[in-house]
Amino acid sequence: MEASFWHSKWQQQQIGFHQPQVNEFLVKYWPQLAVDSAVEVFVPLCGKSLDMCYLAEQGHNVVGCELNQIAVEDFFKENNLPVTQQADGEHQIYTTEQISLIQGDIFTVSESATQNVGAFYDRAALIAWPDDMRQRYAKKLAALIPAGVRGLLVTLDYAQEMLNGPPFAVSPEWITEHLAPYFEVELLECADVLAENQRFVKKNVPWLNEAAYRLTRKA
Repeated sequence: MEASFWHSKWQQQQIGFHQPQVNEFLVKYWPQLAVDSAVEVFVPLCGKSLDMCYLAEQGHNVVGCELNQIAVEDFFKENNLPVTQQADGEHQIYTTEQISLIQGDIFTVSESATQNVGAFYDRAALIAWPDDMRQRYAKKLAALIPAGVRGLLVTLDYAQEMLNGPPFAVSPEWITEHLAPYFEVELLECADVLAENQRFVKKNVPWLNEAAYRLTRKA
């Protein structure tokens, strides 16, 4: 999954992966993480997600990371947020009150950028990668999250052979194999969401599960 793929999607506004509302699992399960409102939250591959606004409304400072410049600029523009921009090595940092977005490749983000985070939220990152890159991302996420920090992970799982990703299918078995070495994993809910996702229905995908997990970075 080359960077050019995502740049093309944003350039052509083929962004069906962008949700026009706050994720229901985030609203339902974020309070169960019992994360203090004062802690900083890391959101990898954040796009222009309204989930970041929700987290800020809970009192959190949010640090997002997004590859594409259009996505970052649209986030601030569409939410009518004043923003400052400055270079940080190969990345650009866009900042407004409570929200800072790192624009650039997540694989080159320094661990120092997230050393103060006290929680994280992944709805769009893990499911964005094919398996080989997903394994690499899992290791990078583990490197960026300090020990003891809790997070909410939202995944999709379906018959991958029925549809080309993204989003890619992430099974419970994959999570056990590739995330459990780094995180304590607790399944919070798994729901059938096929009826609400017409792209999958039209492609005759037989089932589609959305799951929420609580992850805690091991020491």
